[in-house]
This record gives sequence, C-alpha cells and structure tokens, in this order.
Amino acid sequence: MRSVPATRAAFLRSRKVQLGLMLAPFLIGLAVLVIGPALVTFALAFADYDLIETVRWVGFANFVELAQSTAFHEALRNSLGFAAVAVPLRLLIALGLALLLHRRAPGVGTARTTATLPSAVPEVAYGLLWLWLLNPMYGPVNQLLRLFAEPDSIPNWLTDPADARAGIVLMSLFTIGETFVVLLITRRALPPHVYELAAIEGATGFQVFRRVTLPLMAPVLGLLLLRDTILSFQFSFVPALVVTDGGPPPYATTYLPLFVYRNAFEYLRYGYAAAATLVMLVCTGIAVLLQWRLIRRYRSRYDW
Repeated sequence: MRSVPATRAAFLRSRKVQLGLMLAPFLIGLAVLVIGPALVTFALAFADYDLIETVRWVGFANFVELAQSTAFHEALRNSLGFAAVAVPLRLLIALGLALLLHRRAPGVGTARTTATLPSAVPEVAYGLLWLWLLNPMYGPVNQLLRLFAEPDSIPNWLTDPADARAGIVLMSLFTIGETFVVLLITRRALPPHVYELAAIEGATGFQVFRRVTLPLMAPVLGLLLLRDTILSFQFSFVPALVVTDGGPPPYATTYLPLFVYRNAFEYLRYGYAAAATLVMLVCTGIAVLLQWRLIRRYRSRYDW
C-alpha cells in the first residue's frame, strides 16, 4: 500500500497539472494577444515598415519626427485634455447615480437598467446615434436647446473645434455602466450600523457623505479612477472617427488613438504609429503614477 505522504504528493501533483491545464488557454492568449504584439510594437517604434518593403532600422528618427509634428502635438493635447475632463466627470456621475439608486424603491430597477444600457450598445452604433443627435440642423439636442437659448449660443457640435471636443466628452458621460455597477455594489455593501451611529449623532447628509461614505468607498473610487485613466485614451477613438472624423479641420478632435490608427492603417507607417503608441503608453503610465501617489497619500491620511 502507498503511504499517506506519497498519496498526498501524487494528489498535489495532479492538482497542479489540472490548474496548469486550466490556466493554459489564458496564458497562451496573454502571450499571443498581449505580450507578443507589445514586443512587436516596441521593436517597430525604432524601425520603418510599410508592409511592402523590408523592415528598416531608423533608431530614434520616428520619435524625432513626432516631436516636430503639429498633428501629433494636437493629438497629445486633445487626449490629455479629454482625460483631465472626462475621467473625473464620469466618476462623479457614476458615484452620484450609485448613491441615488442604491435603495430599494419603485422604479429603481428601471433607472439602474437605463444607466447601464448605453454601455451595452456597440461603439460604432453608439457613435452613429450621436452623429444624429448632435446634428446642428435637425438633431434633437440642438432642437431642444433652441427652446431655451438664443440661436447664437447654440453649439455647433460638428463644425466648431471647442464644441466638437465638448461633444466627444458628452458622449463619454453616458457609457458609465460598468463604473456605476461597481459603485452601486460597493455602496450596498457598506455596513448599515455605521449610518445608524451617524444618525444617532445627528450628522447631516453631507457630513455622512464626507466622513462615512466617501472614506469607505475611497479604495474602490481610487481603483476606478486609475482604470478610467488608462482607458480614457480608448474612449475617444470611435466617437472621433465616426462622428467628427478628427475634425473640424485641421485636428480639433484628433486624439492619439485616431492618430495611431490613421498612420498605421491609412498611411501604412507602422513604425511611426508604433512610436506614437509608445508615447501614449508613457503618458498613461505617468498619469497613473501621479494618481497612485495621490491615492497613497490619501490612504495614509485615512489609514485604509
């Protein structure tokens, strides 16, 4: 008969084999779809390649050209501005909806579904819908604004640079379904006895939010802030491509993802586009690092 240690060792080995087999599809997908393309992008950033001629090593020439490119400067500025405006607004709106809809009440289920529904719409269909909504002549948004505002103050969503950028931000504010669901679950999971104690002490609604709700939800809010900052460079791609086509001319709504897409797939400048992608990744990393430092400072202050 086999001893108990030998049987246990065999069981552990079979357990490891099972876990390895279950992880294999994920690891293969990670290597083929994430790590591999990332390494190829890094290599192409220092080369010149157009799918026709052979790859030619150019060193830092692509980055030098980016530093001198007006289109890239505008795309970088637009992307950073979009992240600075859209990310906090998306988080604040999702938090407000979560605090408003966390209690059971008539119609709350319908309201929650309405808040999450735009996130389930395909991005291209969502962009085409807003192309109709923001039409300056017969779009419902401007038709509604004409009832309350002077004609000269009506935004020209598709022809004015500032209005077009505002329109891209406006489109992003409705696709907060995932953030809203996470914050809703977080709010419902908070211990009720804390609020009972606050009510006994006579705390006002704002005091409860500032001293109880916000500190308890701060870890999740911090993670969502980091997540949205990383994804903010993707939020603007489809709206800018479908609704404004990167305009009004020359580059009012040309963001870094659209800049990379056009140089790679329209102009076949894969090395130049890869260099722009690396710059975008560096900008994302810097933004995340700054936010992480702020979160750590807040964490040390409230000890969570």
